[in-house]
Amino acid sequence: MLKKIILAIAIIPFIFSISYAKERAGEVAFEVNIEAPENSQDVRLWVPYPVSDAEQAIEDIKIEGNFTYSGVYGQKQYPGDTALYAEWTKPEKTRFLTLTFKAKAMERVKLIPRIKNGAGSASFKQGKGFSSKESNIPVEIQEYLKGNQFIPTDGKIKEIALGITKGKKNILQKAVAVYDWVIANTFRDPNVKGCGTGDVERILSEKSGKCADISGVYVALARAAGVPAREVWGLRLGKKQVDDITGGHHCWAEFYLPGYGWIPVDPADVRKVMLTEKLELVDPKTKEYRDYYFGAVDEYRIALTRGAKGYNLVPAAKEGPIPYGFMYPYAEIDGKAIDWLAGQKELKYKITFKEVN
Repeated sequence: MLKKIILAIAIIPFIFSISYAKERAGEVAFEVNIEAPENSQDVRLWVPYPVSDAEQAIEDIKIEGNFTYSGVYGQKQYPGDTALYAEWTKPEKTRFLTLTFKAKAMERVKLIPRIKNGAGSASFKQGKGFSSKESNIPVEIQEYLKGNQFIPTDGKIKEIALGITKGKKNILQKAVAVYDWVIANTFRDPNVKGCGTGDVERILSEKSGKCADISGVYVALARAAGVPAREVWGLRLGKKQVDDITGGHHCWAEFYLPGYGWIPVDPADVRKVMLTEKLELVDPKTKEYRDYYFGAVDEYRIALTRGAKGYNLVPAAKEGPIPYGFMYPYAEIDGKAIDWLAGQKELKYKITFKEVN
């Protein structure tokens, strides 16, 4: 029997009243189908569930499907992250779920001071209220300095990071140095599946990958240099009035500037534009993109989650943490994970965007 749940999410009024230079608004629909054997007794699905923040508003959320149960769960390990969870506990010919919501995304521009970082480095916007005297890193942010099996910060990674940031006196200078180095020493490989796996050591060896790979390198090197950093797992909004955005997943990064907050950086998009527009590092247009994507990201994206690779889902997945950031739908059939990296085999999904005023 078809079940329908409509959730009315109260959006904080000021989100829509803030004046931004650029905005993008539309309706996003996730349509998920799981092709499991009809007699499967335990089919489970997790879908990233975006929430409102200062630069994006999510409202008019609707959930439909033939699931036995569904619920929205906060991800305890990652404050602010939320997942839509559904399960099917009886035989069904097809198992499907649709999540739709209206999204309004604002260009994320963080004003930061103009600094000198050597030849070829990015230049930045002067920010009001910025203190040149660096504050201590808050206790709750120190978690973003730690390494793990997915974000290595020791050995060769540490050696590279210290070399990149030699002579840099504060977090901002180090963050810039790592950003410039990543752009200069990686390139986008369009043949990589999905957004890449974010295998930092492999990428540093091969120098190539996609957004999760390049952003992962930035985060690992930044942390190794003493800069708090994290990945943002998101989705690009369509640029057409009606658009298929199934392939629009995107990963960028943020670093934490004490006394100022989280600052977006997207070296992967710099390398993507360089590839599509056939630009060299020395081209003036490359400098424009490099300058823009340090401290800003465009309005054609929403953040889905910010949890690290090795993501512990809630409710817990039976196969344990997923070896990736939580960006794609993830499913298990009778306790076994199915192809989650945009495989479109047993787990099939389509994401569409429709412009609204």
